[in-house]
Amino acid sequence: MKVTLSDTARRYIALFEDETDATAHDCLVFDDRVVFLVSAGEMATAIGPGGRTVQSVEQRIGRSVELVEDADTPEAFVASTLAPAAVRHVTISRQNDTVAYVEVADEDRGVAIGAGGKTIDTARELARRHYDIDDIQLT
Repeated sequence: MKVTLSDTARRYIALFEDETDATAHDCLVFDDRVVFLVSAGEMATAIGPGGRTVQSVEQRIGRSVELVEDADTPEAFVASTLAPAAVRHVTISRQNDTVAYVEVADEDRGVAIGAGGKTIDTARELARRHYDIDDIQLT
């Protein structure tokens, strides 16, 4: 699936890659934060020692930065988008709509949802953009 990026998102990806030496596959720009989809295996590089690298990106952008690690399968991708919540299992149902049903540890349900639904909304948007998943439901 082809992801269309705004000019702002393209500029942020260029800045992110220059600062971190990590590869970003996508960028979601919100009023208060920017979410980067980082190549699988490059999360430590993107964060940097003690978080200094990602903090430098935050200072240059002037917004909070969140990182999501890419994955090879839709199930692994959905689980990654909900990190750091402990995801036990993901099932993709392709009926009228494509829905990811995610089993999350009870104590991590709030983490998976996030303040004001921010985490799950971001997960839904990324899953839609990269795997044509219409919704994510926590079970």
